[in-house]
Parts: sequence; structure tokens; C-alpha cells
Amino acid sequence: MAVTLRFSPADLRRCRFAVSPALETLAAIRVATGEQGPGHHQRWLDSVRPALNTLDLRPITLLQPRRGYTPDFLSPPPTGPLATFDEDLARIAATPPEQVRAEIVRSLQESPGASDGETGRLLLGEPAGVLALLIRLVREAWHTLVEPVWPRVRNLLDADVGFQSRRLAEGGLDRLFAELHPMLRWHDNVLTREFGDDDRRDLHGEGLVLVPSAFKWDEVVIVVDPPWQPTAVYPVRGLGTLWQPQRGTGDAALARLIGRTRAALLTGLTEPASTSALAHRHALAGGTVSEHLSVLRDAGFVVGERHRHEIRYRRTDLGHAVAERGHGAG
Repeated sequence: MAVTLRFSPADLRRCRFAVSPALETLAAIRVATGEQGPGHHQRWLDSVRPALNTLDLRPITLLQPRRGYTPDFLSPPPTGPLATFDEDLARIAATPPEQVRAEIVRSLQESPGASDGETGRLLLGEPAGVLALLIRLVREAWHTLVEPVWPRVRNLLDADVGFQSRRLAEGGLDRLFAELHPMLRWHDNVLTREFGDDDRRDLHGEGLVLVPSAFKWDEVVIVVDPPWQPTAVYPVRGLGTLWQPQRGTGDAALARLIGRTRAALLTGLTEPASTSALAHRHALAGGTVSEHLSVLRDAGFVVGERHRHEIRYRRTDLGHAVAERGHGAG
């Protein structure tokens, strides 16, 4: 199962980067309300939890199944690299009613019984009213969850765009896709996103929008459905540095003990991850990560286990105790 995009010569010249505040907001809602763990966003989630309890985000949560389709109109691929939240919201508000209805129906079908509940019936109401409700909730979520930390998040996204743009300029798509994200493979003008949906699309000059995301941290999302320009949303490079602790916290003390990079790798290893995934997450070279993992493994803090074609590292009980003690001591 994979998503594949076949590029024509014209598409090779029409790849661009963009950032979407609305997409970050939708992804932040998923992190804050979903059943999956928050990953590297635990500190952020702890800080916004009191305000989160004042929001009723059930309509949006229902439209974001853990595995399945989320309406594209809620976070349309950005048209430019510097879109503001209000510009994103204006594009959402311009969605035709028939598209709102069709995408909501498709999303609810991903969750058995979703259409029959109170929230599902609300979402199947008059499309213009439903769209106004969703816009209001996205705006409230932006102001509560994302806007207070947006300068920090935006700096990381901009740094990724700058880094990836240089790679593109230096070596073309071969260089860019070689290390953009471990889930992506590039060969013979075909981009493949491994795992997940099974979909294929031949691009005919549309090009590809590449959108780094801080809150969509655990997977690469490919948007291929019309009327949108094909889009790849990928976890931002260096995510492991986003919520780095300040001096005087428990993690900072752990960094003084075993080194800043090893401390970041250990505390950030909330779920098993490969060397390449950790390199992307912490903006490090793969060889550097391997060296630090070897030290952590020899110290009994992590262990590597084979998963399909790769080795994934996880914390041992000792490593978990050390990491959690450091986090809790701040």
C-alpha cells in the first residue's frame, strides 16, 4: 500500500514550498484531542490544557479520524509561501456548499456510526451553517492553541523551508527527496509515500506543493484529490528542538550529565523510531545519531529492535525512568 506521484518534465519545475497556519491549527487539534500520544508536543499540550477544556471541538474531532479521510476544505493547500491565518480562513469560507457536504459525508463514512450521533447529524445539516460553525471553531482553536506559540513554530517552519530550498537548488529533486522524510522514496521521477492509502496520480504540469508541519509530526500526508494542487505535508525537520527546555529544568540537568544531544534523543524517544527518523526530527546527520544511540545503548538507556526493513530504537525501563525523571524535575 502506497501513494505514488509520477512527475512529468513540467512538474519537475513546479515544486514549491508553503506554510499553512490553518493546517497547523487542524493538526494541533488532532494532537490535543486524539487518542494517540502527543509525541514531542507534551510540553505544549501541558501548557494549553486549561484553555483547551473551554473549547468544544467535537465537530472537528469527528472529522479527523485517526486513520481515514479528513475534509480537504478545512486546510486547503496554501497558494503562497507566506499565507496568514486570516487568508487561510478566507479560502475555507469560500468553499462551495456542495463540496462542504460531499467532503463531510466522505469523512463521516470513515467512522462507523459517526453519522448517527448528535455531532454527526449536526455536521450533516445545512452546509452554509455547518461551514460557519467549523470556521468559528477553527478560529477559536487558532487563538487558543496555536497563535500564542506561532512565532516559535513559524521560525522552525521557515528554517525548514530555507534548508530544503537550498538542497533543491543544489541538487534538484534527487537531492531534496533523498532525505526529506523517511516515509518518502524518489526514483525515476516517481515520488512514493510508503504505507497507508493505495493511490496513484500522474501529474500533468500541476507540480507539487511541499508543506512542512510541526503538529502533523507522525506521518506524511499526500493530497491528490481535485480541485487542489497535489500537496505533500511532511513533519518539519528539527521538530525535536521545538520545545527544548530552558536552563534550570530537569531536562537541562540531564543534558549536563549525558550531553545535550543525547538528552534530547532520549527524552524525545516517546515511541520507537529509526535512525533516519530521529535524524530528521532533530536536524542531525544520520551518522551523528548512530554514534549517540550507540552510547545510549551501551549505557542501557535504549535498545534497537528490527521492524521490517529497519532497526527502531526504544527506551528501556532504565531509559524511561531517567527521561521521565528529568522531565518531571523541571
